[in-house]
Amino acid sequence: MIGILLAKFKLFLRSPGTFVIFTAMSIGFAFLLSGAGGMTSFQVPAYATEEKIRDSYIGEQLEEVNALSLQWMSEAEMVEQIANGKAEVGVVLGEDSFKVIVGVDSPNVTMIEQSIRDIYKKKHQLEQLVGQLQDTEMDIQQVMRSPIFSIQTGSFRSSDAVVYDSSYQALFGFTLFFVIYTIAYNVLPILIEKKEGVWDRVILSPVRKWEMYVANLIYSFITGYLQILIIFFVFRYLVGVDFNGNFFITLGLLIPYVFAIVSLSVVITAIVKNVQQFNAVIPIVAVSMAMIGGAYWPLEIVESKVILTLSKVNPLTYGMEVLNGFAIYGYSVEELLFPISILVMMGVLLMGLGIHLMERRHV
Repeated sequence: MIGILLAKFKLFLRSPGTFVIFTAMSIGFAFLLSGAGGMTSFQVPAYATEEKIRDSYIGEQLEEVNALSLQWMSEAEMVEQIANGKAEVGVVLGEDSFKVIVGVDSPNVTMIEQSIRDIYKKKHQLEQLVGQLQDTEMDIQQVMRSPIFSIQTGSFRSSDAVVYDSSYQALFGFTLFFVIYTIAYNVLPILIEKKEGVWDRVILSPVRKWEMYVANLIYSFITGYLQILIIFFVFRYLVGVDFNGNFFITLGLLIPYVFAIVSLSVVITAIVKNVQQFNAVIPIVAVSMAMIGGAYWPLEIVESKVILTLSKVNPLTYGMEVLNGFAIYGYSVEELLFPISILVMMGVLLMGLGIHLMERRHV
């Protein structure tokens, strides 16, 4: 069994084209449709009249503005960038006031000016508050560290409220959709090898048939799960999706889904008669599962009872339910045991059915 696995991985390293294509397509579609491309900060050249301003309250607050990314430089460098068209706007930051130098009039100018004005306004308010305090040794930083009072904000929603996040919807949907292709095309060699008589020759060796099945299925599982890992790592560490602060638990919750898709691929491989039929069936099955299972749009907005009924027997439905429940709704692992158990049950039943059909056909 180990020898078969090693041979599979060597073949994978020689021709990883299919894997790379589907992984890249998953990342590309998720990135474009989630709007992640528009989340980058606007680069703004900035000059501070005094060096201490960078480390003051003004500098710290500006660093926390997600829409802005200050590029500190000298006044001459800033003016040169604006004059050469490398920057639309620049800012000159003083202790109590600021100045915006506009090179190209655009909506970004208003956004930048308003963001900086709000910070200076808050600074002046804090200074007034400090002035009213009799303890003259307190400054703004001390007030921020030890506020006189605190405000807690919260929100509420009903138990049946729908929370929609386009970035998570696109990421989860396209990841679970494209991994179907990767897994299915890695299960397909079982059919090809059996038809070409490879299995008959290998069985004459000490290798048992169950070891051949297990090796092929483990390989399909690892490649499919590896694709998900790569996609999620890209979005976690390059794009900045936080997965509700539980990134590695989210990865673990996807194991039952990958197992269920491997089992479904075995059934499809056992039903089709040749590679041509397989190539025709897989796109139909994958796209249908994505549409019915909520990969393209949330199932909560679907009103058709037929589609909702069909979604109950779709592994992708429960995969999306697990990911959305954990990352968006903040459910605990215990609260997600139902969809996880459904995926495990689907995987076991489909695996048994698929292997039974393969052996019965004597392909």
